Amino acid sequence: MPYLLDHPPAIEPTAFRPHSPRQLTAPASAAWLDPRRINVDPPPLPPETLDALTRGHLTAVNRLHPRWQDALAFITPTPAKKRVHLLAVGDVGGTLLTALKLLGGDVISTIGICDLNEKTVARWTAEMGQIAWPWDYDALPAVEPVTQEALFDCDVFIFAATKAIPPVGSAVQDVRMAQLEANQPLAASFARQARAADFRGLFMVLSDPVDQLCRAVWEASNTGPDGQIDHKGLLPEQVQGFGLGVMNARAAYFAKQDPRFADFLTEGRSFGPHGKGLVIANSIEHYDDALSQELTRLTLEANLRIRDLGFKPYVAPAVSSGAMQLLLTLRGAWHCSSVPLGGAWFGVRNRFTRYGLEIESQPLPDALFQRLQETERLLKEAAP
Repeated sequence: MPYLLDHPPAIEPTAFRPHSPRQLTAPASAAWLDPRRINVDPPPLPPETLDALTRGHLTAVNRLHPRWQDALAFITPTPAKKRVHLLAVGDVGGTLLTALKLLGGDVISTIGICDLNEKTVARWTAEMGQIAWPWDYDALPAVEPVTQEALFDCDVFIFAATKAIPPVGSAVQDVRMAQLEANQPLAASFARQARAADFRGLFMVLSDPVDQLCRAVWEASNTGPDGQIDHKGLLPEQVQGFGLGVMNARAAYFAKQDPRFADFLTEGRSFGPHGKGLVIANSIEHYDDALSQELTRLTLEANLRIRDLGFKPYVAPAVSSGAMQLLLTLRGAWHCSSVPLGGAWFGVRNRFTRYGLEIESQPLPDALFQRLQETERLLKEAAP
């Protein structure tokens, strides 16, 4: 059942599945991850509304958002397979495309690809067309070219384009943030195209820096002709950043190598951005701050170790952050991605449900929650 909110539109979900009555009053923030920490009184709820919330059957929707009815339509599940469009098939895009082709047959009907280099499109269309199970030639999604004008005739748009990646061996320490200046105008241009096309699907950001580009995409899409934010473009929840998946997988990689971190494999969580501000928790129930800080450092530096070998670290991000998390998203399963929370895009465990975007909420240790608050502050300060 719907519960109508009267909040000024902001960078937070327009329609969501609440875990606590307090989330119906407080603006979205890191405190949503542990609703006990929301310092506002919950609204008085009729018994039937409280019962729906308790059973997970309540949809909170902000009727002050100009597109609140579109938000309800966005979460309405459809059984049909999805059409996915991918912008740019470079190192990351090509790896992502291969994984989606092989793994996505249950939820993806067609993958359209677009790149400035027509020969690149022709090459990948042919290569992917020649991948098939013998005697079951329609089991995998078809791959076909798509023009830039038709990019948003789809259910999922993947932004994997980039204009600047520091070369291997460069002195740049924060490779992801070094890409912001070059990639932000590019992402913004396609966000404006999404607005013009009245795009109703998922705008997936895979290029770095993922979390900051999500904010740039949302702002560009929601800026009206007068240069002011009018909230008539992409809904906040239509934009998700796919960078946390590989950080979660990297943490698991180190947890398998060192028994001190083994709890992460069954009790751990990852939060925050694909870069500075990342929070790895060795365990929620048995949180150890020192171990978690060490595991976070190893995870953050994992890409540098690949660069030390002389290679660009794009394979694991393309598959673990890109393909795997997108397929989980389309299946309505829990996944790792950045969602609008606390005035920025914040990496959390979340899923789309028939009742709206659901963000995992649970009791968190004080030391862990303090780290999440610091990450929230960093993300706000780093907003473009």
